[in-house]
Order: sequence, then C-alpha cells, then structure tokens
Amino acid sequence: MTETIVRDPKAYKSDLKPIWCPGCGDFGVLAATFRAFSELGLDPDKTVIVSGIGCSGRFPGFVTSYGYHSVHGRALPTAMGVKMANPDLEVIAVGGDGDGFAIGGGHFPHAARRNIDITYVVMNNEIYGLTKGQVSPTSQHDQKSPSSPFGNTESPLNTMATAIAADASFVARGASFRAKELTELILAGINNKGFSFIDAYSPCTSFNNTTQIWKDGVRYLDESHDPSDRAAAFARALDDPMTLGVYYKHERPTMVDQFEALKKAAKPSTADELLDGYALGLTAA
Repeated sequence: MTETIVRDPKAYKSDLKPIWCPGCGDFGVLAATFRAFSELGLDPDKTVIVSGIGCSGRFPGFVTSYGYHSVHGRALPTAMGVKMANPDLEVIAVGGDGDGFAIGGGHFPHAARRNIDITYVVMNNEIYGLTKGQVSPTSQHDQKSPSSPFGNTESPLNTMATAIAADASFVARGASFRAKELTELILAGINNKGFSFIDAYSPCTSFNNTTQIWKDGVRYLDESHDPSDRAAAFARALDDPMTLGVYYKHERPTMVDQFEALKKAAKPSTADELLDGYALGLTAA
C-alpha cells in the first residue's frame, strides 16, 4: 500500500499566471481542478494535462503537472496516445466547445466508445473566444456574432446527448460559478474508470457574456434521477440542457483493459504453444 501525500491546492499552481480576461469562467474551472487534484493527492509527476487550441489551450501551463499543448481539435487523440503509452499516468484533457466539437468533433465519439481511461473537461462558453467571438457548435440559434451579424442560422449541438449516445462511461455537467459542485464532478470523473466527460459552463465575459443568465438559469438533477438508466439520461439531456449533475454512468472495460487482454491472449504461455506458432507460420523466426 502507498500512502497518499496530502498537497494543498496551491501546490499545483505553476509560476505562470493566467492571462484570461477578467471574469472568464476558465478561472473557476482551473480553481476547481486544483481542489480536485488536492483532494485526490495526485502526484504532479504522474499527471498529464493535454489541451487543444483556444483560451483553454493555455491551461496546462498554469499547472505544475506535465502538460501538452496540442493542435486545434486534437486534444483527445493526443491524450489517448499518452494514456496508451503509459497507463499508469493520470491523464486529463481540457478544451473549449469549438476546439472539441468543431474540428475535434470527429474524435469525441470514438474516444467515448473506446472508453479510454481519461477525463475530458470542456469549458463551454458557446462562442469562439480566442478568435474574437465567432459562433461555435454550441452557440444558440439566432445568436449574433462577428460571423453571424444577422443571427446564427444553426441549432446548437447537444453535447450531453452526444456523449450519452456515444456511451461515454461518465457524463456530467457543471459550471465554473458553482465551484464546490464542479470540484466534486471533476473528482468523480477522475475516479471513474473509463472515459469521463464533464461539460462545464464557462462564460466568456468579452464576447458572449452569459454569466448572469446562466447563474439564474441553472438547476440540479433531482435525487430521483438514475444515472445508470441510459434512456432516462438521454431524455433528460434533450429535455433540460441547463441542469447540472451526473447524467450517465456506465461501468465497462476500458481501452487499456482490452488491449492488455489482447496482449495476454496473443502471448504464448508455453514452449509448445510457441513451437505451434512457428509451425503455423504465425510467429516470426
């Protein structure tokens, strides 16, 4: 048994100061991450944070763990590669709604269905913040922006329903301005064995300031909700997008588990099996 080393949340803060805009929700997500890491006693030398491009892309630099700032939309395949290369590492992917569901949209359902054992936190502000306010895949219909001056003609992607449809093993929604609850969701996501998706409302105060609207509009899943009921979780995701909490949980083998089983099955256990492999031409001489 190994003893858990207790670390103060400040121990995870790097010397690099966040340069997000004042009031940006990403500050709240970062603080919740520090608290979650502290409660888990994560070793920074065994923790990796992978980000994509956007305001959230700066995230790894603010944490004392290992970090990788990948290219636009590629946080998930990069994080998947890290986890498969070294399953002993705790891997957390972070990104924005544009990064994760536009150019990165093709990677999300496959990371979920493969059940790679990582935690993916999306800082959802329903806008492209870093590139000055264009609409993103989660922007609201009729939303005005530099790219849609007469109103957005597209309907927003339902990220929760998408994650549940892809059978992610943990699907939850939090908010940067509900720090205690968001910390608990990140904790639960990291503790979950499998692909954990946390959609975190993270208002952009510069280009889409929904702070007060979201604070007034969010509510919590009632205690009667059963996260093991996939149909009910999907229905809830379609019915009430402003609800916070754990929507869905499904325990199943992870991608690493399945690859380890394949390796074990493919490895000859006796000299006779090895000779049989030579005879059948299945083993290189």
